[in-house]
Amino acid sequence: MRAHIGDQLVVESPSTGAVRRDGEIVRVPHEDGTPPYEVRWADTNEVTLVFPGPDAHIQHLSHQPEAGRTPPELSVSEQPTHWPLDPGDIGRRVAHERRRQRLTRAEVAARSGISASYLAYLEERPANPTSGTLNGLAGALGTTVRRLRGGGVDLPPGGGEAGYHPQLRELDPEECRARLSTHGVGRIAVTTPDGLAVVPVNYEVVDGAIAFRTAPGTVVAAAAGTRVAFEVDQVDDAMSRGWSVLVLGPARAVTEPAAVRRLTERAHTKPWAGGERPLWVLIEPERLTGRRIETD
Repeated sequence: MRAHIGDQLVVESPSTGAVRRDGEIVRVPHEDGTPPYEVRWADTNEVTLVFPGPDAHIQHLSHQPEAGRTPPELSVSEQPTHWPLDPGDIGRRVAHERRRQRLTRAEVAARSGISASYLAYLEERPANPTSGTLNGLAGALGTTVRRLRGGGVDLPPGGGEAGYHPQLRELDPEECRARLSTHGVGRIAVTTPDGLAVVPVNYEVVDGAIAFRTAPGTVVAAAAGTRVAFEVDQVDDAMSRGWSVLVLGPARAVTEPAAVRRLTERAHTKPWAGGERPLWVLIEPERLTGRRIETD
């Protein structure tokens, strides 16, 4: 018998063949994938060390070996490092939320009651965690199982109730700069012949300025040569709190080849909208303001 993290251990009745108990393998101590295993049981959510008997068998992860995927017969320590990591949607959301809160895997694993090795597996490879594991992760990250599964992605954030004793406070310029960080997604407000337009863009922070890419002739390209407003925010639905930062200043098109090359080389990501977007626009902040909602 061989298994790896994320597989299911199923114990059947020797007389009827019916499933008596099943659970998720969260730790495989031996490198060759042989027993014993640490199993989180579906009925109690408890983790125990198990030496499977003749009435037990392993259900491997549902995916089959293919390009970019890990063959199920290999344990985590045996997985070749040259295969690209391909996390599932849940793993990406868990990893994103953990990094956003600046938490280590060990911290989240301890809070949620799972092993750090399984958390690493979940963040890096396709997996199908049990409801108990998802509940533990949601609690550790201060979010909900629905959000970790991707529910509500087509709805605007902030649909929950207001928190207890909310307080709105101003952010000083240094706090605003810290929340702008190095890159992300923000919204630029541009005056057009049809009125005011607000458009989301992928942005970079370069030497204190806001930079984004677009295509000539687009709505946001019209920002060059005007004064604009640029806004970023973060909303925590689970905790009913959040913040926003507003940048005001002139925008200009970047045309110097050396400057364009420098911005392109330092970009953290390509525009999510895709397509050719060779025009860089730079916003020089003249005023930074921000607010934060805190709750008890």
